[in-house]
Amino acid sequence: MADTLTDKTSARTWRAPRLTLRRREAIEAWLFVSPTVAGFLLFFLGPLVAVVYFSLTEWNLLTQEATFVGVKNYVDALSQNPDFWHVLRNSFVFAIGLVPLNMSLALTLALALSRPFRGVVFFRTVFFAPVVTSAVAWAIVWRFLLQGEGGAVNQLLAIVGIGGPNWLREPDWAMVAVIVTRVIKMVGLNMILYIAALQAIPRDYEAAARLEGASNWQIFRMVIWPLLAPTTLVIFVITMIGSFKVFDHIYLMTGGGPENGTLVLAFYIYEQGFKFFNVGYASALAMIMFVIVLVLTVIQMTLRRKDMR
Repeated sequence: MADTLTDKTSARTWRAPRLTLRRREAIEAWLFVSPTVAGFLLFFLGPLVAVVYFSLTEWNLLTQEATFVGVKNYVDALSQNPDFWHVLRNSFVFAIGLVPLNMSLALTLALALSRPFRGVVFFRTVFFAPVVTSAVAWAIVWRFLLQGEGGAVNQLLAIVGIGGPNWLREPDWAMVAVIVTRVIKMVGLNMILYIAALQAIPRDYEAAARLEGASNWQIFRMVIWPLLAPTTLVIFVITMIGSFKVFDHIYLMTGGGPENGTLVLAFYIYEQGFKFFNVGYASALAMIMFVIVLVLTVIQMTLRRKDMR
């Protein structure tokens, strides 16, 4: 009887060990970041490891047979395939044409629309609307607008006595047409980023510069532009990466033509993988593009850090 009462008393007084505050906070933190970690593993790290493995194989998508060949795909791309260097040149031409034009136009629009005035919301909406427009619809509409004789662009040029070319069928103009339409499509995003950065700059800096007799250009060059440097770096990186990843505009407007004049690396990877079914070679090209973009990003960030010292 006494033993039974003792056992009941012991059962009531026993408690499970409580978690310490630090351990409970650690568990809560992991619960919060677990969706992001899972997404990173499933949608970035996993595919990246798979692409690295596929790039070391000769895998035909139709036969589903993979043979390990080491770095053969990389050697073929860099030394034995002249098309690769032509495609890489087109990719750099596209990036060099798009990035400065996009950033300069975005900054100009941001400077014009960062201050409140009647209708500023309307103009911001107009310039940002293409960003949220379907890329497929955008490319198809511009393909019709840029037709040779019946296109609306050439009809407008004819009104002022200018004979427009067949924009998407002439090698000298096709790349220009794709770059300009891509800039118009995406410039609104960078404009919004610049507007946010401009509105975060204290007005006291500009007022102090004006008291010292600084002109508008001097205020922009000596005050505003240095304070916009971090935002400019972010915009440069995302715009450059986007320029190397362009696919939809090329696919729908030119198909890489004419005469492979707009055949850029992302579209070339698609052709090799899903048109010619050379998955191993396409994976090697994807890794080369990844390294190129990574190197350019690191160089830009390194130069920016040196300027800040």
